[in-house]
Amino acid sequence: MAESFGVDAERYDRARPRYPDALMERIVAAGPGLDVLDVGTGTGIAARQLQALGCRVLGVDPDPRMAEFARRTGVDVEVATFEAWESAGRTFDIVVSGQAWHWVDPVAGGAKAAQVLRPGGRLAAFAHVIEPPPVVAEAFATVYRRVAPDSPLNIPSPKQGLTIYEAMFHKFADGIREVDGFGDPEQWRFDWERSYTRDEWLDLAPTTGPLTQLPPDKLAEVLDGVGAAIDSIGGGFTMPYTTLAVIAARTGAA
Repeated sequence: MAESFGVDAERYDRARPRYPDALMERIVAAGPGLDVLDVGTGTGIAARQLQALGCRVLGVDPDPRMAEFARRTGVDVEVATFEAWESAGRTFDIVVSGQAWHWVDPVAGGAKAAQVLRPGGRLAAFAHVIEPPPVVAEAFATVYRRVAPDSPLNIPSPKQGLTIYEAMFHKFADGIREVDGFGDPEQWRFDWERSYTRDEWLDLAPTTGPLTQLPPDKLAEVLDGVGAAIDSIGGGFTMPYTTLAVIAARTGAA
């Protein structure tokens, strides 16, 4: 699934939410400099936000379709998994990973980050918790289970998302603690909101993991069910987002 998001890179870049400015500014302020490695850069959403803050960003992504889109937006990207990527002696002040660290081996990834970070540098992994209104989430879960009954994916019920993500970020922190060269990780949280029309939400939905691999007829059935649920609550909604981050400082000598 990690390499399925590039099936429609343009939609992914258009529909996926950006990261809170306060998060990005805090990450940049914490680093000793402005050289950034973006792990799982995707279409370059986080990379472009960091460039706007004055950073020099190199992206790494395993999907050549996502990498090509990011390059067209001005982001330099090398195609590889992070674990297999060759640094060729390059080092960085900050290593970030937005919506992607769960695709990286937590210990091997942490060790690779420690190798390429300068002393005092920061590793920052972050992701959004997406929790639409219960009527929308329930409609999605119901129709998804009907059209993809053999899917191995467990679709969480409403209000489970934050609990699941908090547990995941604790695992991220535990993985970093197993790696020599980092101080004790910090965990940050940013709460914000975004309003969606029916069409905006249906544009975003196909970029999420469960839907990127559905055939067109089954995808259309899911979107029809979710769209009807949104219509039932007035054609749109305001969704609370939580963006979680785990941050660790590189210690020791270069």
